[in-house]
Amino acid sequence: MKTAIQIALWLLSIFFAYKIYRSVNDPIEFDKVKKERYAKVIDKLKDIRDSQEAYRAVTGKFAKDFNSLITFIDTAEFAITTQRDTSWVEYDPVYRIDMPKEGKIIDTLGFVSVKDSLFKNSDSYKNLAKVPYATGDEQFAMKAGTISRSGFQAAVFEAKVDKSVILHDQPKALVAKEKQVISVDDVNGPEIIVGSMDEVKTTGNWPMIYDSKKRK
Repeated sequence: MKTAIQIALWLLSIFFAYKIYRSVNDPIEFDKVKKERYAKVIDKLKDIRDSQEAYRAVTGKFAKDFNSLITFIDTAEFAITTQRDTSWVEYDPVYRIDMPKEGKIIDTLGFVSVKDSLFKNSDSYKNLAKVPYATGDEQFAMKAGTISRSGFQAAVFEAKVDKSVILHDQPKALVAKEKQVISVDDVNGPEIIVGSMDEVKTTGNWPMIYDSKKRK
């Protein structure tokens, strides 16, 4: 009987030691996994942003879906231009004399493809919609449109993904806590987002540390 009690106590001590170890180690491992995955996802969102900014530079608006954006990357070109000052004399009917005028001339030197400019020799843009580390074929949610600002219609876009999609295999309690985080050193809220449908901006909701990291 005494031996059985000792074995039971020994097993309980192992169990509680394991629980204590997990309570300390799980958050550490979670933080490591989270940061590694967030970095990859944020790099993808930066690619989406750069592609959208190129789309707007050429078309004057943002792409509403990934098919349009990817087709644009595949086919569109940037104009390479140079600007120079110029001056001339022009008759002024008010003063009835020739008046000096100044202006600028923009010359087009050539064209470069958007694909080469943004992605060099990589074809990674073809999977621009796919969320890294997600199970299945989960995609970033993206939309675009315009909002009124100072009497003008400003182009806006937003691309985002829920944190739970990226952290699907992590402890649910830690994921739930992560979705509520508010900190200057972390990604705030339940989603990782670039752009906004309510503000004229193309920045993301991640801290600066993710902008200083080199891509792998």
